[in-house]
Amino acid sequence: MHTLAKFIYFKILGWKLIGSFPELNKSIIIVVPHTSWVDFFLGLLVRRVLDEEVNFIAKKNLFAPPLGWYLRWMGGAPIDRDHSNDTVSAISKIFTERKKFRLALSPEGTRRKVTRWKTGFYYIAKGAQVPIIMVAFDYGRKQVKISGPQYPSDNKETDFETYQRFFNGVKGKVAEYSF
Repeated sequence: MHTLAKFIYFKILGWKLIGSFPELNKSIIIVVPHTSWVDFFLGLLVRRVLDEEVNFIAKKNLFAPPLGWYLRWMGGAPIDRDHSNDTVSAISKIFTERKKFRLALSPEGTRRKVTRWKTGFYYIAKGAQVPIIMVAFDYGRKQVKISGPQYPSDNKETDFETYQRFFNGVKGKVAEYSF
């Protein structure tokens, strides 16, 4: 599967990979920009190219059989997203319960144009004491760019400037929705 993924990614699609995935068992992976449903499939392909396990979260009710078996096999973790639950704490708890958990998510929280990111990923990283890895899906340059690990500091504004600087000039599949 790894060889086939590399062939499709590099030879057929003609994309490049900039950077390498850090050898960490636990991290938050923020993927920006998230402008199209195609991003999910690009993410699955890149995961195979890198030959790395990457996780995601989804609503708990999606994990009932038979779909739940497939979602778990793909790296999914169920989360109860009721308003009465503290989602950040619930996700941080998953990090303590597992030896390996690399959570990929989009700080935009939607595929539409946004003017600012949601902050949950930052507080999850702080609560779980794990680094943030930035991954840019740049359709304009046909490349996926991966950062080194960035541990959140006590200065959220400075951290967010660093994160957003990494994504400057990156164009999503729907370019006008790019951050």
